Amino acid sequence: MLEIGCGYGDDTATLAKAGLRVIGFDLSRAAVASTKIRVPTANIERRDVRDPLPEEATNLGVVLASLSLHYFSWNETVSIADRVRLALRPGGVLLCRLNSTQDRNFGAHGCEEIEPNYFLVDGQPKRFFDEDAVCRLFSDGWNTIALEHVTTDKYRKPKTAWEVVLERAQ
Repeated sequence: MLEIGCGYGDDTATLAKAGLRVIGFDLSRAAVASTKIRVPTANIERRDVRDPLPEEATNLGVVLASLSLHYFSWNETVSIADRVRLALRPGGVLLCRLNSTQDRNFGAHGCEEIEPNYFLVDGQPKRFFDEDAVCRLFSDGWNTIALEHVTTDKYRKPKTAWEVVLERAQ
């Protein structure tokens, strides 16, 4: 399986402990170094998701992208989603978590808007999704298995996000 934006390896560790072979990447050098130490069985590298996916990321059964697809313009986000779809085998699954426009604690409101629902938050571009945007992003070549609007207490403040399970269409 491929993990996009593995961060410091929380999900990577859980997946590897469950016996899955994880290929993961993140843009942060510190996060990649930490995850390599924490989960030595995983194949982790530093990579920008806008660049080509890792060579071994083909015909995948599962891709995980937890809060890692929201740093880009709409066109870049659509392009990334399309490349992820092409990396999955038909029937393969994308599990993703996307920022919600209802997320009041992590920059959805009160920051400079670059384009609709795309803000400059502490100098970092960050996209937020309403249900329509989630559906538009995954309208071509995907079957939606689950789409849920959730609030989690996993972070320092409550985080509101979309949890989406998609299947690559045949």
